[in-house]
Amino acid sequence: MTPWWKKAVIYQIYPKSFQDSNGDGIGDLRGIISRLDYLQKLGIDAIWLSPIYLSPGVDNGYDIADYEKIDPQYGTMAEMEQLIAEAKKRNIRIIMDLVVNHTSDKHPWFIEARKNKTNPYRDFYIWRDPVDNHEPNNLKSDFSGSAWQYDQQTKQYYLHFFAAQQPDLNWQNPKLRQKIYDMMNFWLDKGIGGFRMDVIELIGKEPDKKIRENGPKLHTYIQEMHEHTLVHRDVMTVGETWSADIKGATQYSDPDRHELSMVFQFEDQGIDQQAGKSKWDLRPFNISELKKILIKWQTELDYNHAWNSLFWENHDIPRVISRWGNDNKYRVQSAKMFAIALHLMHGTPYIFNGEEIGMTNCPIQDISEVEDLESVNMYHERLKAGYTKEELIHAINVKGRDNARRPMQWSNEENAGFSSAKPWLATNPNYCEINVKQALADPNSIFYTYQKLIKLRHEHEIVINGSFEPITTNDNVLAYYRQLNKKRWLIVANFSDQEIAFSSADSIQEVLISNYPERQTLQNITLQPYEAFAVSVK
Repeated sequence: MTPWWKKAVIYQIYPKSFQDSNGDGIGDLRGIISRLDYLQKLGIDAIWLSPIYLSPGVDNGYDIADYEKIDPQYGTMAEMEQLIAEAKKRNIRIIMDLVVNHTSDKHPWFIEARKNKTNPYRDFYIWRDPVDNHEPNNLKSDFSGSAWQYDQQTKQYYLHFFAAQQPDLNWQNPKLRQKIYDMMNFWLDKGIGGFRMDVIELIGKEPDKKIRENGPKLHTYIQEMHEHTLVHRDVMTVGETWSADIKGATQYSDPDRHELSMVFQFEDQGIDQQAGKSKWDLRPFNISELKKILIKWQTELDYNHAWNSLFWENHDIPRVISRWGNDNKYRVQSAKMFAIALHLMHGTPYIFNGEEIGMTNCPIQDISEVEDLESVNMYHERLKAGYTKEELIHAINVKGRDNARRPMQWSNEENAGFSSAKPWLATNPNYCEINVKQALADPNSIFYTYQKLIKLRHEHEIVINGSFEPITTNDNVLAYYRQLNKKRWLIVANFSDQEIAFSSADSIQEVLISNYPERQTLQNITLQPYEAFAVSVK
């Protein structure tokens, strides 16, 4: 029997930016509950909820001070339980964000651990003596600077691959692992639908050998986690694995290995950054390179023994139509094209809140407008290194995480209908034109393209289990067949703002979805800018 998550479409909510119910400018659980009917209308099967646990908020909730408490800015545990129950009534599951590579430095475990070297919680974290009065080695933090922070009280360094206020957990300690499994069961027993596992590839780290990702015990730990928490439960898991290749993704998601349901792999995220450099070092977007990566993950991953996630956006990644499409003249067409091209592939699709109405990046002029810690740290570090303000602001406008985290645009009312108060992060000024109310009122809106794609996935097994066959065509066009038994679909997507010639000998039986007027023939046609369609053919 096909697991539910292979047929599902997952909708990611960034709670802080989704819907404020109490007028404090911050999204909350009651706000999410109030929008469940909207999500039911869209047709999604599960909500991936970014962290709502107790947190000082240094990294917007990914620095957790208590895994079993709800942060008061989001609400209460009773409201969390109400969200799970109300979502269930609408056949929507709640996927929790599991952040177990690190905690907050305000977590009781770390508060205890830093008291002295013999504290029972000391080995929940990774401590090392100074080497020649300096850091133990040259490991770097993803948020700039060294990955080692000196602790004055005990005269040792602790490891943090992210902010200094996010100390890394020591997965080599079996007592720590058991605490994590107990916490996971606490949430699973409340009826959640599974976990999205934040930077899970880092938990096998061996810092003395400078091993970050894919440490030798990584898969052993995940298998043990599965055995202690997930076995015999009808839930899904997805791991955030920035370094995963085809082999790695198969190891994680082969059902016979008892690890995860699927992974997020990010190979396409490098196509607009300079080779061997960071995400801030930009280069022009290359469509043919994106095509190659998409096709590779469709043809080289064995979907009988592995599974993949399909996504363009999340809370860390900018809006796709601003990044790789056209957010002006062809905003609607390119948004629909990205959706059609991706959602009919093999794998489980994810929609990031606002993607379904075509929300765009929001450019800023000055670093004072930036909330995101990663962007702020990069700006100051590179300014000192001699970069100009203009090139750094440009990089943040292209890649900064605030782009995705702007408040959800519900209506053309003040603050986009997100809050009656000033939002924690400024709304994108284009909310007057781009909002849910407008999208629902327009039968040709981006929203209804997503709704139709979800319906096609739910109603046609070919989308889940059909074979995938790419078609050789123009560099700017992605075209592929899906086939199951005698049913055959052709999907065509023009990734450019140019008109492009295309031809196929196939005859159209039915137009399944299209972002331009329906095609009557496939012979010697001219694809319009960002045109995309799916047709059943014979």
